[in-house]
Amino acid sequence: MSDQNVHNAGFTSSGIRGGSLASSMMSQEARASGGGVPSGGPTSTLQEMGARGTTHSSGYTISGISGGSKASDMMSKEAVSHGGGVPRGGTTSTIQSI
Repeated sequence: MSDQNVHNAGFTSSGIRGGSLASSMMSQEARASGGGVPSGGPTSTLQEMGARGTTHSSGYTISGISGGSKASDMMSKEAVSHGGGVPRGGTTSTIQSI
């Protein structure tokens, strides 16, 4: 994953760009959560990465998730909380796809 992909999706240092994939994700996630975007979810995690420009060091790569990385830790926690699997549309799979 590259910082450019995250920025192109609409996650920028000045916030989520209107009319972008990021704004659509934020809207869908807010509706699914009853009106707010939860901390640690796909939208907030990608926005943090977009604002900081830290995607390269997070462990999400074109080859998959790097062992021992922040991404690996996030994936492990998400799998445990979902009974052993990483759900489609969850934080890990969404960030990895972008």
